[in-house]
Amino acid sequence: MYNFELTRDFSKKLDKEDKLAKYKERFFINEGEIYMDGNSCGLCSKDAEETLLKALKDWKELGIYVWTKGGYFLYQDTLGAMMAPLINADTNEVTCGNSTTVNIHQAIHTFYKPTPEKNKIIMDDLNFPTDKYAVMSDIRTHGYDPDECLKVVKSRDGEYINEDDMIEAMTDDVCIIFLPSVLYRSAQLIDMERIAKEAHKRGIYVGFDLCHSIGVVPHDFKKIDPDFAVWCDYKYLNGGPGAIAGLFINKKHFGMHPGLAGWHGNKKETQFNLSQRFEHAEYAGGWQIGTQPVLSMAPLEGSLKLINEAGLENLREKSLKITAYMMYLIDEKLEKYGFGVGNPREDAVRGGHVALTHADALRINEAFKDNDIVPDFRYPNVIRLAPVPLYVSYEDVYEMVERIIKIMENKEYEKFENKNREGLDNEIK
Repeated sequence: MYNFELTRDFSKKLDKEDKLAKYKERFFINEGEIYMDGNSCGLCSKDAEETLLKALKDWKELGIYVWTKGGYFLYQDTLGAMMAPLINADTNEVTCGNSTTVNIHQAIHTFYKPTPEKNKIIMDDLNFPTDKYAVMSDIRTHGYDPDECLKVVKSRDGEYINEDDMIEAMTDDVCIIFLPSVLYRSAQLIDMERIAKEAHKRGIYVGFDLCHSIGVVPHDFKKIDPDFAVWCDYKYLNGGPGAIAGLFINKKHFGMHPGLAGWHGNKKETQFNLSQRFEHAEYAGGWQIGTQPVLSMAPLEGSLKLINEAGLENLREKSLKITAYMMYLIDEKLEKYGFGVGNPREDAVRGGHVALTHADALRINEAFKDNDIVPDFRYPNVIRLAPVPLYVSYEDVYEMVERIIKIMENKEYEKFENKNREGLDNEIK
């Protein structure tokens, strides 16, 4: 499908042909740095800075009237409507609020209605741990034992999810299946539509964690038809570190009550009546809990404007091509140093990052940082590299590979200790 060449001039040629190349100048990028960690924390854009500074200015000038005259009282609805096209959902099915983990709690508490006969939740054994921590907590809250009610379907190889195994696990005692859209480590993009179709045949609710796909992989929720979905906005959506999270609730469930109710989920017409009886707003905003942090939400507005301007289909097209180009250079230039590719190679089942594998990945990852490459290590042997299509060029990928060759030729990684990391480094999910 792709015909690549090994020269730097070829990478420059690809950049000249890239219709998204112009967006790089709208991001703040340190000179000489190759940023490959956008699947953990996306870079700040000038657009995000502008909307953040506007919100700050509005607060300074308006005080309490920032909610009404500034237009921020229903800001979550505005941002939800801007995110809805990324998953082909109706605008009233999407909102933003809380963190991903809180939104998992909200969704599970809403849809988990266990009975003695039907009380199990299916998950995989490869997803980011917070998803499982939340689900186990919610099972306990309902008076059940997670060891009995959490049905973990194990990967056959420790790298990928097998959809056949997930479907086989959909027995009569299962009420929810909750899976990632893209695996955070191996970049596998699962067949969400198939999973949802098979689950619904069996009366099972379906939810997805979109943290590693939204903003780089288009999803068609009209076809997939999940019951709920959650995601963070600080990776490919570039909403800022710890940015507000996203939540999708299928409109067919608007009549359900939220598992975690709060005053911002009340009908807007009566919210300030401050009644002691909750009146549920029957749209995604009805799953809001408390007052949302405007200054955390504001950068997302600018970022979403930029993403929608660039076009999600265009982002996906470049993402697939630039990750394919990276894998080509890894195969041709880095394989002799012991590197491999630990993600699917087929476009249809690959997310937005490349899993670079090496037996000495931890130390090599540290050497990357010494060479102004910003990577993302995953225990025990994966360096995740995300060439985000808005601000990573083909020449950036070429230059990164050249720096890796220098690291390996000079054995620069040997000065670092080969031990497990403790504490927080530059990776959060």
